[in-house]
Amino acid sequence: MIIQNFKKSINEKIILENKISNLSEEVLFCINKIYKTLKKGGKIFLCGNGGSAADAQHLSAEFLIRLRPNINRKAYPVISLAQDTSTITACGNDLGFEKIFERNLQALAGKKDLLIALSTSGKSKNIINVLKCAKKRKIFSICFLGSKGGIARKFSNYNLIVPSFNTARVQEAHIFLGHFIFEQVENLLLKK
Repeated sequence: MIIQNFKKSINEKIILENKISNLSEEVLFCINKIYKTLKKGGKIFLCGNGGSAADAQHLSAEFLIRLRPNINRKAYPVISLAQDTSTITACGNDLGFEKIFERNLQALAGKKDLLIALSTSGKSKNIINVLKCAKKRKIFSICFLGSKGGIARKFSNYNLIVPSFNTARVQEAHIFLGHFIFEQVENLLLKK
């Protein structure tokens, strides 16, 4: 059964590979936008729900600590808006779960910063609200989305859409794209 599921996952990735190959221009844009934001002293904020929250934390850690074990460099301000359980639960309790990312972005981000939102459906109210907040505050936003992008694609400045309805495959593609993009950004930052 495990071999059968493994083969099914591989086949889905082969199908996605053909669809994702059309994203090369979008990926290059994201690399340059993230690089320029960090180079100019801006911060990157990430958010998502569930597995996407874990991916946001994971990618944040790669820049706060290090991405590759053989490269020691300074820490970069890449911050997950989903890493503080006290803030998340207080906001969820007092203001509503749909405000958890928006509230943090209002407090921490400025015009020279960048928001990356990860969502497999593009329908989560807290993602929509943080994107609206970013737009209102003139903070550039990039979404990593799945299926057809949902309503989130309308509120983001830029979208990377993985055209699959399988949540697990979308998340796997998002973390692959995140690692690839961040590795290229790191390469640019380390160039003398």
